[in-house]
Amino acid sequence: MAQYTRLEVAQAMKETGMIPLFFNSDLELSKKVLKACYDGGARLLEFTARGDFAHEVFGELTKYAIKELPGMIMGVGSVTDAAAASLYMALGANFIVTPVLREDIAIACNRKKVLWSPGCGSLTEIARAEELGCEIVKLFPGDLYGPKFVKGIKGPQPWTSIMPTGGVAPTEENLKGWFDAGVTCVGMGSQLISKEILANKDYAKLEQDVKAALDIIKAVRK
Repeated sequence: MAQYTRLEVAQAMKETGMIPLFFNSDLELSKKVLKACYDGGARLLEFTARGDFAHEVFGELTKYAIKELPGMIMGVGSVTDAAAASLYMALGANFIVTPVLREDIAIACNRKKVLWSPGCGSLTEIARAEELGCEIVKLFPGDLYGPKFVKGIKGPQPWTSIMPTGGVAPTEENLKGWFDAGVTCVGMGSQLISKEILANKDYAKLEQDVKAALDIIKAVRK
């Protein structure tokens, strides 16, 4: 069961401005990545559940977060149907992120007042997601649309909250482009939690990189 309401999760997304995305089947490595992100200042993590037995890793990772990392909000990404959403909510997911807009997932999440962010790629999809109760829409793949698309959406729909994922980099130029266009927050995966960091188990660098990205976001938002 979720530890945080959807409004609390949405507020955390808006306040921090960034959600690290990560998946690994190794539980101990995952714990260290999670702690490095937490120590760097991140307060949300999207566990991109793309591997076999991912739910088992997520369940243990969430227990670890509840016990050791107060205020860390655990969510799950790459969810493709309502059954998977229900499974992860039972394991403690506080938010559900999907690559596409699916109404069955909206119903499952809304029933338990859990935030869900569907991947959308058109104004029609975004409007439908909001009609279904979506607080923050995921723009995916972000690099195919870019900040100009976000600016275009915010024209007729200034109330829309957007989170681009894919193509977001932890650089001032990239982040300034997105936030100047009006995004609420960004999702960052391999550009932040790189293969090199994981291969070298360089958790200190990951902590520094997370902190640096959050500092840039604070600066460009002013």
